[in-house]
Amino acid sequence: MKVPYFGRLLTAMVTPFTEDGQVNHKAAAELTEWWLAHGSDGLVVTGSTGEAATMTAEEKLALYRTVVKQVNGRVPVIAGTGSNNTQASIDFTRAAEETGVDGCLVVGPYYNKPTQEGYYQHFGAIAAATKLPVMLYNVPGRTAANVAPATVARVARDFSNVVALKEAAGNVAQVAELFRILPEDFSIYSGDDGLILPFMSVGAVGLVSVLSNVDGQILQDVMQAYEDGRVKEAALLNKKMVPLAQAMFLETNPIPVKAAVSLVTGIETGKPRLPLTPMTEAGLEKLKAVLKSYHLM
Repeated sequence: MKVPYFGRLLTAMVTPFTEDGQVNHKAAAELTEWWLAHGSDGLVVTGSTGEAATMTAEEKLALYRTVVKQVNGRVPVIAGTGSNNTQASIDFTRAAEETGVDGCLVVGPYYNKPTQEGYYQHFGAIAAATKLPVMLYNVPGRTAANVAPATVARVARDFSNVVALKEAAGNVAQVAELFRILPEDFSIYSGDDGLILPFMSVGAVGLVSVLSNVDGQILQDVMQAYEDGRVKEAALLNKKMVPLAQAMFLETNPIPVKAAVSLVTGIETGKPRLPLTPMTEAGLEKLKAVLKSYHLM
């Protein structure tokens, strides 16, 4: 099994807010330590789970500095720098590079629905503008369009700093095709906790995880068992893990996982920013029941 470029388990970290809705840098630093102590091999800052859509550029850059300082070189820190505006993504990626992050996550443009040529030029322009290693991010459920495997392979071929893909299309056959046509040293990451085992079986090497905000070890156990060839054990561990992963999506991500982080770690994450709303009472009771069943609270 090849070594994943950024590490095997990357936590798509939640962004904690204060009671008055500001970024809580103290809590972010404390959570960084918690995640590193509970299985995370790296952190993705201001992705979808980190509420990037409702944060300003200045807030994001300040959070990168906080996390980079706290990590102090122990694991990679990957900044979510992509948007549906190519020039804005270039400018912001360059600004993020100055904060000391170790890589950037660039999502396929949302809303615009570009052609495959548009995807190629968008990703290529951003990659050409930075020295950072780049992880592409394909998430059709949020962008309304799919980045084709051939397009990913073309970008990887033409831009040497494009080194990884977070694949969240939920399509095992697509991962198999990606593995077939991508360079041998390219790292494919699952973007879905519940699909890590089937994705690894066709070539994925790691996971960008929501669940690892509250339990990274269970995911590491699944992946390690599979890598060791203990396939049946991996399947049983996966069977145990999936209901917990599903609980993180009882409502729109990251509403449940932010609540779960507060409950599990004791570090307050605050309410999500509008248009997301706090978890419903009914949803919160379901979430607590699941967490208790896994002895996480």
